[in-house]
Amino acid sequence: MAICRVESCNLGKMENLSNSDENYDLGYQPSPSFVDQNDQSIPETPGYSTLSGESFVYGRTCSETSAFSDPIDDHSCCSEASPSHWPPKRSMAQNQAVLSRLGTKQRGSNEDEKQLDYLESLELELEMMKERFAKLLLGEDMSGSGKGVCTAVTISNAITNLYATVFGQNLRLEPLNPEKKALWKREMDCLLSVCDYIVEFTSKSQNLSNGTALEVMKSRPRSDIYVNLPALRKLDAMLIEILDSFEEREFWYAEDGSVSSNSSRTGSFRRVVKRNDEKWWVPVPCVPPCGLSEKARKHLRHKRDCANQIHKAAMAINSGVLAEMEIPDSYVASLPKSGRASIGESIYRFMLGTEKFCPDYLLDCLSIASEHEALELADSVEASMYTWRRKACIKHSKPSWGMVKELMSDVDLSDKNHILAERAESLLFALKQRYPELSQTSLDTCKIQHNRDVGQAILESYSRVLEGLAFNIVAWIEDVFFVDRAVTSQE
Repeated sequence: MAICRVESCNLGKMENLSNSDENYDLGYQPSPSFVDQNDQSIPETPGYSTLSGESFVYGRTCSETSAFSDPIDDHSCCSEASPSHWPPKRSMAQNQAVLSRLGTKQRGSNEDEKQLDYLESLELELEMMKERFAKLLLGEDMSGSGKGVCTAVTISNAITNLYATVFGQNLRLEPLNPEKKALWKREMDCLLSVCDYIVEFTSKSQNLSNGTALEVMKSRPRSDIYVNLPALRKLDAMLIEILDSFEEREFWYAEDGSVSSNSSRTGSFRRVVKRNDEKWWVPVPCVPPCGLSEKARKHLRHKRDCANQIHKAAMAINSGVLAEMEIPDSYVASLPKSGRASIGESIYRFMLGTEKFCPDYLLDCLSIASEHEALELADSVEASMYTWRRKACIKHSKPSWGMVKELMSDVDLSDKNHILAERAESLLFALKQRYPELSQTSLDTCKIQHNRDVGQAILESYSRVLEGLAFNIVAWIEDVFFVDRAVTSQE
């Protein structure tokens, strides 16, 4: 019986050894639990569970171009894949390298859950950006049938919609929500990254070592993007800084006639904030019964002046970009045959009858009562201006309407159509200066809709939304001054 027991024991050990050899041939090592605890002939190999809290396993595909790939050691793991597709075990140094590439730090096993949450947020952000760019490539046509708008219009709409999402509900002088601020910065960086690849080629002289001079072509950002985009980024940062400066303020806001969060402060607020009914949706600013301090007023005046200068700069960039856009053929076809009929008999006689034309005096005589009337006048003046320019250049039979700007230099300056076109342009400029909140004219809207230049679309939409934000900040500060003057006048 003893001999039988010894033989059966030896047979059991041989089976374990054969199973172990098979496991090693398959490319993975058995866990110590699979080895006979009473058998000391086989050296133990430390086993690691894939769910262990001491090791951080980052599952990825084996790609040589992966940003998270590390150099593979021939002795670190078997070259053949595991039958259960377990990822190879990483050392602590490798885990630290992966996390450093992701912008995180290994703080210990108690922070693994936070790190995983951060990785999940990165993945969600990546999926969101994929969706954004998919919509841009599809031209907002989710059917994929190719009936979407062009790329320039899609990016312009994306910037406009992003502005409405971030700043649409922000109607107060207060810092922007951190989440919305991060959303604005992240997505604007993504949309503006297209400009990094809009370049133009210029010749550059290069001297070789033997003294030979060669001309080589060098790429650089397109001139309009190179000049305007950094300026717009600076204006954007300045507007965000202005809003952040109102974190601590002496005034507060009340909605629907009730004091918002400062119910302990007394005073009749609805009685002193009788503003235009057009601003019924804007929160009502409230000030202390004794009014604002001189320090607060000085701060408000300074920020109002800054926002006003930003508004003028953004409006100048927007006007310049729109002026460089090609005039669509559809707008040219809709121009009236007579500029006199479009602008009206009284305005036409005033523009032609005086030797020295003063657009501000003409606007005073017109007594424009509403923004709608101002926009109608701007559309008619602009249409008359291009009608007279076309007539002035009619002798140069050119097939393209885009040559009009170049041909204007060859036109006789004493020509009546040229004089009327110049005076109509000055009248349109004065009208936009007097009504800065004026909506876009029909020509501007038509240019944006038919524009095919991606760079111009980005510059136009970016400057337009910054112009609107700067104008709103100035208006909000004026509302606070209005309430402050009303309170101090009652005292």
